[in-house]
Amino acid sequence: MTKPTISPFLLEIVKNALDTIADELALIVMRTAYSSIVRDAMDYSTAICDADGNTLAQGLTTPLHLGSFFDAMQNLIRVYAGRINDGDLFIFNDPYLAAGQHLPDIYIVRPIFVAGRIEGWATTVGHQNDVGGLVPGSNALGSVDIFQEGLRLPLLKLHDAGRENAAIWDIIAANVRVPEKVVGDVKAQVAACYVGEREMRSLFARYGSDLLRACFAEIHDYAERLARAEFSDIPDGVYRFANAIDGLGEHPEPIPFQVALTVRGSEITVDWTGTAAQVKAGINAPVPFTKAAVYAALRSVMTSEVPNCQGFTRPITIIAPPGTVANPLSPAACGARGITGFRMIDCLLGALAQAVPDRVTADGQGGSTLPSFGGYHAGRPFVFVETMMGTWGAAATHDGQEGVAHMGANQSNVPIEMIEQEYPLRVEQYAILPDSGGPGRFRGGQGIVRDFCLLADEATLTIRSDKRRFPPYGLQGGSSGTPSWNIINPGPHQVILPVLTMHPTTLHKGDVYRHIMAGGGGFGPPWQRDPALVLRDARLGRVSPQHAREAYGVVIITEENAFAIDVDATAALRATLSPIMRPSSI
Repeated sequence: MTKPTISPFLLEIVKNALDTIADELALIVMRTAYSSIVRDAMDYSTAICDADGNTLAQGLTTPLHLGSFFDAMQNLIRVYAGRINDGDLFIFNDPYLAAGQHLPDIYIVRPIFVAGRIEGWATTVGHQNDVGGLVPGSNALGSVDIFQEGLRLPLLKLHDAGRENAAIWDIIAANVRVPEKVVGDVKAQVAACYVGEREMRSLFARYGSDLLRACFAEIHDYAERLARAEFSDIPDGVYRFANAIDGLGEHPEPIPFQVALTVRGSEITVDWTGTAAQVKAGINAPVPFTKAAVYAALRSVMTSEVPNCQGFTRPITIIAPPGTVANPLSPAACGARGITGFRMIDCLLGALAQAVPDRVTADGQGGSTLPSFGGYHAGRPFVFVETMMGTWGAAATHDGQEGVAHMGANQSNVPIEMIEQEYPLRVEQYAILPDSGGPGRFRGGQGIVRDFCLLADEATLTIRSDKRRFPPYGLQGGSSGTPSWNIINPGPHQVILPVLTMHPTTLHKGDVYRHIMAGGGGFGPPWQRDPALVLRDARLGRVSPQHAREAYGVVIITEENAFAIDVDATAALRATLSPIMRPSSI
């Protein structure tokens, strides 16, 4: 058979059609989901795959989900070879039995048949509010194995040739604390998959199977060519970086990460040898998650519009030794594995900063902080899980941003109004913390503080956070940002909680939980910062006059309730801060 001729114009049309379908799936999930973690925080993802399970297009959602679809699809196709029917709908979540990520992430996948042949897959994954286990929200840090973490779903058919298996719905509802929200979210994913099937069939009806298969193959090849061109622009070499998670519980011991990034021509190898052994706690990251972290970090430094498909990953080799937190062996717990994925991205960016310094920001707040509140109120169970974002480190050309998601989790903080309407919680503070951004020629983003007051009689609180002992690092002479804190009842009798709580904390009515995010790292020497920018920050309340003096060598005075720079005092002070100091123009 003659291979169809594909013009660049047709390829672009098909590529954008696939992107549009993947985004449509994402919008359907967002608009029909029941829980705040999916609907408002947007902790879910969608993708369209080709017949072989290779990702063709991804919804603009969570990168740390998206890179994992390939492994899950390869496992599904292998297990169900010869038993996949038109009208099937698959459900699974288990990282060891189904190549999932952690139990709260439930996958819904539908094969797309055209003329009796599989031509693609509509895929979704959503972080469910609860899947049972030791703690509300199912993000127990203290789990010693996966059996303690909740409901395990191997690769199952929710629909078999169009016939629904109602028993699976009953099993889910019986094992979760808030069945109406979990079942509602899963049904939102089902609806999205049906729409993906409809839209893909429409695409095949328009262009025909032979032409679209050729287009799909070319999209992968095109993405590979672009990725190789991008990697060829990175200087050859081995770039190493080490970092650590603070550790677990009241007496934390650092959990180290080591990465070696090897660039050879158009190929890259990312080696996690030397990273900590798996732990008896819920932060182990199954290898599909590790792959997703690597793909997200490398994708972030590309300067061209590389398609978000499997093809761009072909030049990338990932080494994650079995039995480590980057590739745990069953039955290692992994319910709160997100912290490990975020830390791997940050660690890899530290290596990339040595190779392409102008494309990488200083370190940020470390991904989402995940507080989980659970209990009973007015005779009904409630579970509230928040993925709190967001502060970035500074870049070579600008200050760090606030109120934005980590690049690994294109998510959102839940609006205060939605929290207070649905849950027995009152948000008493949501603010930017002055003096928290790492000093530099460009300042790190400021940390964010959020206070939750419990209105129910009693609830439990578990926390997954990061970057207290090892705060966000600066680059090119920039300083670290301030560390994170978890505080119960701020004030004279406050209680400081660990970054990773191994056991739930009991809250009573009126108790306040305050989370202070870490501030982003700075970029470049602080004494090179334009004093006018320091003055601007002081006027906005982001930098205090004392911090301006101590961190930047800028003396700010108050004249008739207005801030101004003392030019002479600033020049004199800056001259004493470094033997190579030269006063900046003011």
